[in-house]
Amino acid sequence: MAWWKKSEKKARQPRRERLEIPADVWEKCEACGHTDIREKFERNLNVCPNCDYHRRIRAADYCNLMLDDGSMEELEVELRSTDPLGFPDYPARLKKAITNAGDTDALLACTGMLDSLPVNIGVMDFAFMGGSMGSVVGEKIARLGVRSLERKYPLIVVSASGGARMQEGVLSLMQMGKVSAVLAQLAERRIPYISILTNPTTGGVSASYAMLGDAIIAEPGAVIGFAGPRVIKQTLGQDLPEGFQTSEFLLDHGMLDSVVHRRNLKRTVSQLLRHMSGRPAATGWAAS
Repeated sequence: MAWWKKSEKKARQPRRERLEIPADVWEKCEACGHTDIREKFERNLNVCPNCDYHRRIRAADYCNLMLDDGSMEELEVELRSTDPLGFPDYPARLKKAITNAGDTDALLACTGMLDSLPVNIGVMDFAFMGGSMGSVVGEKIARLGVRSLERKYPLIVVSASGGARMQEGVLSLMQMGKVSAVLAQLAERRIPYISILTNPTTGGVSASYAMLGDAIIAEPGAVIGFAGPRVIKQTLGQDLPEGFQTSEFLLDHGMLDSVVHRRNLKRTVSQLLRHMSGRPAATGWAAS
């Protein structure tokens, strides 16, 4: 009767193999703590998909975002920071900054096409010593301004900085006046200059070229101001309004022309430049 006897089968053992997910796949929003895969943040231009917080991105990323594909050409690559004042440990800090952030100093100077319009663009990089404004940063912007004067190209500067670079002392502070003088020449020739403020834009940068644009726009939630809130509070001896140094607060009080989401940055700048130069709107954006 073995025909009718059921053969005993061993129960299948569950698989205990654990799939390891690399730690660097995940990113965490600094504002709300939302955790998601890095690719999702990158697809969203490093803007948090949960709270819309605009995370910092590198100078090259802004150039890729703003300029047409294949049109970017880096300028002034030979300029390098030195130690003119013999400031203690400054050469070591420069070497570390170059290792961590690249050899473009705190500003990447480029020329290219923005929606088929020729432009000169300078983008500050907070990863290089906090985007501090040293002699190289000022010289690069000044040369971009002169190039705009010669070719009648609009100038765009994207600021992200903690202010003047203290290791270069008065030489750093002199860049405020030098760049401002070039921008005054652009204004006299009616060559557009657009200033884009990102998080943070403070110190000597906010006190000079960052606030001298024919149009001044900022990313949402950017911290913009001269001194920090703690210093201001100690000086004034009174409490400050909540969020008084954010781009939204400054827009409400007439210091900015617009607060623009990162995904709309290129389109907004294109529309501004075409309006300033009297050129027709780009195809497909006229109804925006």
